[in-house]
Amino acid sequence: MSVSSRYRGAWEGFWSEAPGGQGGVLWDAEPALTAAVHLAHFEPYLTAPDLPLVDLGCGNGTQTRFLSDRFPQVVGTDLVSAALDHARAADPAGRARYRLLDAADKAETEALHAELGDANVYMRGVLHQSEPDDRQPLADGLATLTGDRGRVFLVELAQAAGPILRALAQSPDGPPAKLAPVFRHGIAPGEVADAAVPEYLRRAGLTVLASGELPLFTTEHTSDGALIDLPSRWLVAGRPG
Repeated sequence: MSVSSRYRGAWEGFWSEAPGGQGGVLWDAEPALTAAVHLAHFEPYLTAPDLPLVDLGCGNGTQTRFLSDRFPQVVGTDLVSAALDHARAADPAGRARYRLLDAADKAETEALHAELGDANVYMRGVLHQSEPDDRQPLADGLATLTGDRGRVFLVELAQAAGPILRALAQSPDGPPAKLAPVFRHGIAPGEVADAAVPEYLRRAGLTVLASGELPLFTTEHTSDGALIDLPSRWLVAGRPG
């Protein structure tokens, strides 16, 4: 199974129009507010920190570049080439590697695992943006990439983020400037029940080792200048044993 052509085209269109440079899209927050915070929860559960790290759904690579300073080998993957064009342009020194990956496609995740071996995986906000039929195959792909020794850190919007996003979208002044392109390209975040996320991982053969809640910061501000953050839930998972 692989993602639909409509879904792939929506993301290609979004990233083709996205501005260059850090902070130009809604979720492109500073690593100090995102990956650095997540690593504090992830690292205690890494039994093999020397494994390659896959940043799955890397977008323009802001978090990938941060992670490349903390792991021996980092590979940023994304579904569309337009996103990777941004990532490579922002990383002229080649601190990380970048490659196309449809993580819902079993053959593609198996090929990447054959290339890298077991890997640790960082995935932020991908599951809730996926189409419902792709969510279990995506979790299965995470299990393929981690293999026996890797761990996955997954952070997703909590259910409670849905009403906040709807209120922003329905503002009398229209949605905030950085949220509007998400809706315009037909990739509005879908709601995933909080209880469904660990269940996807369990069905993929992974065991949840830790979980918690954190604010997920955006790059957008309210009318009074406050940075918008959304409730999120994080999970660390891996093979039992």
